[in-house]
Order: sequence, then structure tokens, then C-alpha cells
Amino acid sequence: MSLKDRAKQLKTDIPAVFLALKRRETPWGAKVLAALTIGYALSPIDLIPDFIPVLGYLDDLIILPAMVALTVKLIPAQVMDDCRAEAEGMWQNGKPKRWYYALPIIAVWLLIVFLIVRAVVKPRA
Repeated sequence: MSLKDRAKQLKTDIPAVFLALKRRETPWGAKVLAALTIGYALSPIDLIPDFIPVLGYLDDLIILPAMVALTVKLIPAQVMDDCRAEAEGMWQNGKPKRWYYALPIIAVWLLIVFLIVRAVVKPRA
């Protein structure tokens, strides 16, 4: 499998892992790892910041695909196949159809920014 094929597979597997997270047939261990994987995939914070030359992109090239691969191995094959088929219809012109799935992530990041600003900027008494 070429690198281009793996990238396409990753584009399908990440939404499929998200869909498997909501399934009852998915074991709890796989659900925990799936939640961590999806959170890491959607998080703007990386383990290695992208501005560090070469090393900054290693997490996108190694860590995320490894997390997805491990999560896929823990999810039963039939559940993963069903989720992959369902995930095929989630993308439209390279963008997700259901953009509102990002709202909880945006809300968490807004809360974090608010708490940081509140901690840094102390009200004057």
C-alpha cells in the first residue's frame, strides 16, 4: 500500500473511528482509545509543535496514524466495516457535511482560552 493510499485510508478511518465510538458493539477499551484518537486528531495542540523543523510534522505522520491503526485493531471488524461504509458519505468536496460535530470541540477550546485569559488578566481592585 502506497503512502497516498494510506493517507486516503486515514481520511476514511478517522470518521469511521468516530462513528465506532458511538456504537454499543465497540468494546470500552476501544472506545477510550477512540476518544483519545479523535480528540488528538481534532486538537490544535500537538505533542511536538509544528514550528519545530522536521520534528514538528512527525506527530502528524507517525503518532496519529499509529493511534488510528491501534484503535482500528481494537474495534471488531464487522463494526469497523459498517462504520467505514457510513463514513464514506460524511465528506463532500473534501469537507465534512456535518460541520456541527466540531461545536463541542470549539466550545472546549473557547472555555480554555477564557480560563487562561481570566488567569492572566487579573481584575484591578
